[in-house]
Amino acid sequence: MSAPQEPRAASVTAKPAPDDLVQPSQIGVAPIARRELSRRATAWALWDWGSASFNAVITTFVFSRYIASDLFVDPAIVDAAGEGGSPELTRALAENASIVAWAIAIAGVLVAALAPVIGQRSDGGGRRKLWVAVNTGVTIVAMIGMCFVAPVPEYIWLGAALLAAGNLFFEFASVNYNAMLHQVSTKEALGRTSGYGWGMGYVGGIVLLGLLLVLFIFPLADPDAGGVLQIPNGREGGALDVRLAVLASAIWFLVFALPLLLKVPEVPPTGAAPKRVGMLESYRILFRTIGRIRRTAPKTLLFLVASAVFRDGLSGVFTFGAIIASSVFGFSSEEVILFAIAANVMAGAGTFIGGWADDRFGPKIVIVISLVLLSISGLAVLFVEGKGMFWVFGLALSTFVGPVQSASRSFMARITPAGREGEMFGLYATTGRAVSFLAPTLFGIFVTVAGDVRFGILGIVLVLVAGLLLVLPVHPKPTVIEGEPSAVATRAD
Repeated sequence: MSAPQEPRAASVTAKPAPDDLVQPSQIGVAPIARRELSRRATAWALWDWGSASFNAVITTFVFSRYIASDLFVDPAIVDAAGEGGSPELTRALAENASIVAWAIAIAGVLVAALAPVIGQRSDGGGRRKLWVAVNTGVTIVAMIGMCFVAPVPEYIWLGAALLAAGNLFFEFASVNYNAMLHQVSTKEALGRTSGYGWGMGYVGGIVLLGLLLVLFIFPLADPDAGGVLQIPNGREGGALDVRLAVLASAIWFLVFALPLLLKVPEVPPTGAAPKRVGMLESYRILFRTIGRIRRTAPKTLLFLVASAVFRDGLSGVFTFGAIIASSVFGFSSEEVILFAIAANVMAGAGTFIGGWADDRFGPKIVIVISLVLLSISGLAVLFVEGKGMFWVFGLALSTFVGPVQSASRSFMARITPAGREGEMFGLYATTGRAVSFLAPTLFGIFVTVAGDVRFGILGIVLVLVAGLLLVLPVHPKPTVIEGEPSAVATRAD
């Protein structure tokens, strides 16, 4: 899969022929050369490449697993447990996993309250890229703060707070980033372009995790030092291998966010959104919009709810997958990273194929088939034993996460009325975060009741199945919001 194809070579001074011009999906953007749209799509996708540093390193395979590990358990409990473990250590690890879950859930509540207004206020004023930049910057600052979280039990609260803050502002950045899909793609290529971005994210995750493993984490010669840089690890080494890996990831995100900020123009101001209105009025506008969607396009509202549910399940797969691998199947830090690289390879391959299938068969069939296979693979993890079987079903899970994520973004882009991209993707984020407590809460409940991290997978599977059932009646047809000025919007049913 690649960005939109480039045209035949032409002289530098020649104007593009009419056949070489394409119309971006974004309202108010004039036709541009296919080559330039391709460049913008690549610059846009590089933000996804860079954001792998947050998704893969912070929330999934490294930092969240780090603060949920026995490094944040009383050393006396760890020493008493020895190699075979103990009920006290199992309970302590379950408590740490619950703290991570609740931190993410709290961030989700805040995103649910604020995301649609943030998106709405960027639509008409030409400030979409500005807010991508601001919120990406705050996310990077939170990541830098994480490198100060030393392996001391009391520091788990600082780690959880920074994890929550990072998730909060990363979601804010994603609202406007997702809305920019219309600026870098034609309507006919929304599925491929969305898949291109998600795929770039997974490939970026592979490259970054490989570098971190070689430079900081894998013990090549000394078991007490990681990587070719021989960084001290473990409690005695202050877990510098993990903390410096997080710092390197923050720099990675910064570097690869720059092309979007430099190459993709700001969305043209349209005057479509109210200017200089207060937060209270912004919420009134939001609720009026939701009311109009409910009256004129109820299936669109149903998709927002359905995608919110299954996206929360997808988040649970990645957020808690590494915790299950290490706590239940005994994966070491190096094994978790190796699994993460393989998982990103499978997810990236699935996403590129899913992007093609999205434009060929439609996003709904990609979502439904992937959710069915995700649910089956998740249930299998509950019953299998040994690292080898976890590799098999864990990679199966990873393969189908990417297609659902990409097709869901494409689905939303297809049903969004022209000129309301920021607001609708803000609502997309809000509905997602309005139920973002589901997977963490159910994971925490099953873990707490069973006293075993393994049983948390049941909570995640329940969320995926609920999202699947909700999405079945919905079809990706364009939406009209009653009173919309745009003539291009039609109805979703």
